[in-house]
Amino acid sequence: MKHISILSLYDATLTSIDSSRQILTRVNDFMKYHGNPPFYTVEIVGLEERMEMDSGLYHINTHKTINQLDKTDVVVLPLLCGDFPKAISKNKKYQDWLIRQYHNNAEIVCLCVGSFFLASTGLLNGKKCAVHWAVKNEFQAMFPEVTVVEDSIITDENGIYTCGGGYSYLNLLLYIIEKHLGREMSILASKMFEIDIERKSQNPFVIFVGQKRHGDETILKAQELIESQPTTIFTVDEICNTLDVGRRTFERRFKNNTGNSVVEYMQRVKVEFAKKHLETGRRTVNEIVYELGYNDIDAFRKVFKKFTDLSPVDYRKKFSR
Repeated sequence: MKHISILSLYDATLTSIDSSRQILTRVNDFMKYHGNPPFYTVEIVGLEERMEMDSGLYHINTHKTINQLDKTDVVVLPLLCGDFPKAISKNKKYQDWLIRQYHNNAEIVCLCVGSFFLASTGLLNGKKCAVHWAVKNEFQAMFPEVTVVEDSIITDENGIYTCGGGYSYLNLLLYIIEKHLGREMSILASKMFEIDIERKSQNPFVIFVGQKRHGDETILKAQELIESQPTTIFTVDEICNTLDVGRRTFERRFKNNTGNSVVEYMQRVKVEFAKKHLETGRRTVNEIVYELGYNDIDAFRKVFKKFTDLSPVDYRKKFSR
């Protein structure tokens, strides 16, 4: 049997703790149905016997405190509420215990923005981490030693698993079940809890927000220029002339500060413009694309799919009324 410790971190969401407990415990029922012994022992573990959740909205009773648990096989880190530096500070007493468990061969399953706490331990340094698109810029600023992954909702590296996107942690739990017990059991859990097992990316859900917490005034002006005129086709040279800056230096600074090349940034702004009109408007895809300054419809379709994993038509079907 594998012992699973779901940490009741301060300011964690009760939903992520309870749904993890329910899904992993239910696996034992599936095992029993197939004539097999239970596989998981699932316990909620905390600093105290009664822990505060969701900024004091709820309280939860734990099975054990970390002082009562020397060894576990799997540690589940739940989602945290919004003030991440504050949450990290409040949960600092967990850090040494978590690091010790990992070095004692425990797997770490990190649910969405629980990654802020995990990264604060240093265990993610030099590793990949999937991060919710809405907090990617904040995470990168706080933890530059961690490699943020944007093209997948799940990472799996050296016994540490992360996921990006609010309820994508349900997919991560299915992934863990498959790692431990095989595809058949994962599919059964998917069907019983009605979780889309094939969801692989958060790209269709991303709202692009440019990184602007870098303090480079010239780059900020460039970002504002691009974002204020999404239907204008700018060349890099035109932007450089407007800002009176050399192209080579400008492109390097832009990439370093925003994480995107100038061309990628302009493409993402245009794609965001198109997405909003596909969601709410009645104009055809061609009309929207021409307004954005593209003469080649196929070229824009490729750009759109690059950032959303969907064609403009499929995006409209998914998100339009």
